Amino acid sequence: MTDRIDPPVSGAAFGANPSFVDLLRQAQPQNATAALTQPVNASDVPIPHGTTVLGLKYADGVIMAGDRRATSGFTVADPKMRKVFEADDYSAIAIAGAAGQAIEMVKLFQLELEHYEKITGDRLSLEGKANRLAQMIRSNFPLAMQGLVVVPLFGGFDVGRGEGRIFYYDATGGRWEEDDYQTTGSGGQPAKNSLKKRWRPGLARDEALRVAVEALVDAAEDDVATGGPDVSRGIFPIAVDVTASGASDVPEEQVAAAVAAVLEGRS
Repeated sequence: MTDRIDPPVSGAAFGANPSFVDLLRQAQPQNATAALTQPVNASDVPIPHGTTVLGLKYADGVIMAGDRRATSGFTVADPKMRKVFEADDYSAIAIAGAAGQAIEMVKLFQLELEHYEKITGDRLSLEGKANRLAQMIRSNFPLAMQGLVVVPLFGGFDVGRGEGRIFYYDATGGRWEEDDYQTTGSGGQPAKNSLKKRWRPGLARDEALRVAVEALVDAAEDDVATGGPDVSRGIFPIAVDVTASGASDVPEEQVAAAVAAVLEGRS
């Protein structure tokens, strides 16, 4: 005869929680496997992570850019991952952190902006978009505590102000605005050091693109998780340009030309 599982005498009423796993953990933990009784730590699971992304202002707007490498521990999980996306017609988002969680957040963010525009007939302000993204990051904080951290950069063209703006975040959803440039990810510090040397107010678009590419190349030299451009395989950084005319991908041939100019200058 099997042991009878008595209902709990304290806490929630029996049957209030529909999870059988939770019931087994509480009533007969000796019969639960280790996978059910021990909390899952994301660091114990091979999860692809995106690495270095950046954003910088220039004369006409902002450029958001990122390398292409996703890592899983010491393994390259994906050498061609896309980390920079158009959020809507006048904004872009660049992701770093747990890749799957980050991509899901981007898709949901894009959908919410589109839904708001269809329901109200008007676009959410750039400030409002930045605040909504902060709320989404904050809602992810319980997963961030388990290792699934997502810390994006957000940039766009503020039609009311007539200028580009960049916002950065922490894992709790804290939001700050940057006046010139910002980076995040494992190679964020060497990339920021490079931008500190090369960036200046009023850059032209071609100059801004080259500064962004050079910062990613510098990051790849100092951070093993950041993928440098691979000319032989045609793997170049992804960049999105946001101006008063809207957000659009920088054509790959223009990024390749910027990479060639940076590498030629070093040789």
